[in-house]
Amino acid sequence: MKYFRFILLFTASALFSLPSFAMNVLTSVKPIQLICYELMAGISKPDVLLAANTSPHDYALRPSDVKRIRQADLIIWFGEGLEPFLTKSLSRHPNVLTISQLPDVHFRHFEPGHHDDGHHHHGNIDPHFWLGIDVVRDVATEITKRLAVADPEHAEQYQSNLSDFIRKLDKTDTQIRNELSSVHAQPYYVFHDAYAYFEKRYHLNNIGHFTVNPDRKPGAKTLIKIRKVLSQQPGICIFAEPQFLPAVINSVTRGTDAKKGTLDPLATDIEVSAGGYFRFINHITKQFTNCLNN
Repeated sequence: MKYFRFILLFTASALFSLPSFAMNVLTSVKPIQLICYELMAGISKPDVLLAANTSPHDYALRPSDVKRIRQADLIIWFGEGLEPFLTKSLSRHPNVLTISQLPDVHFRHFEPGHHDDGHHHHGNIDPHFWLGIDVVRDVATEITKRLAVADPEHAEQYQSNLSDFIRKLDKTDTQIRNELSSVHAQPYYVFHDAYAYFEKRYHLNNIGHFTVNPDRKPGAKTLIKIRKVLSQQPGICIFAEPQFLPAVINSVTRGTDAKKGTLDPLATDIEVSAGGYFRFINHITKQFTNCLNN
């Protein structure tokens, strides 16, 4: 009898000590994961499908990826324009938030002729919204609404997290604006056209990119044009990206006075933890200032 009572007490204690429902949120790419981490603080931690050093432009799903998709309670992705490999699998999932289809978010739309001879995969909407603090604010608000619907037990906590996140966004926005105020006029090239949200918000002087679609090598005409500018204007900064080999940039800049920097739009080396999104956007800022100030 004493043994039976002990088992009952142990079972009851274990049941009461179990945490409440922890929603399994799967994000497609790391920048979206970083945003969701802030919104889910104190409740659960979002997972991510693609490794940090993996480009979504040419990814192919593995069987283990398909299993993770099936097990997720909520999947948050940008949309077919960024992650076309997910389109078929997510069409059968019951709970998906497609960021590119949010009606109340003012995304940047590419200009006509942007599609790089028909090879560009982004569609008409620029998917790199996470580099624009004003757009991130709107997207975070919509993500919070969906989290609260899927997990109403924690609705108040999600809303509180959103309020904290927006306050930090506003503070960070002011800091970045001040840090970049001295480099507005400095010209530079980027590897691919991924930074317009950031550039337009802080009035930076991007004079071109090597490629629209990082899956495709830059055309000969583009490289000749860039090299001509570099030979005529010393000290222009050229930004590479860690996901792609810098050989083409090294070739174009060889023998010139061009400066070289690195921009990482996928937050490869940013730890997924509290404040991760802000470390990411501040790191982008520092990458700009380090090259443009020298």
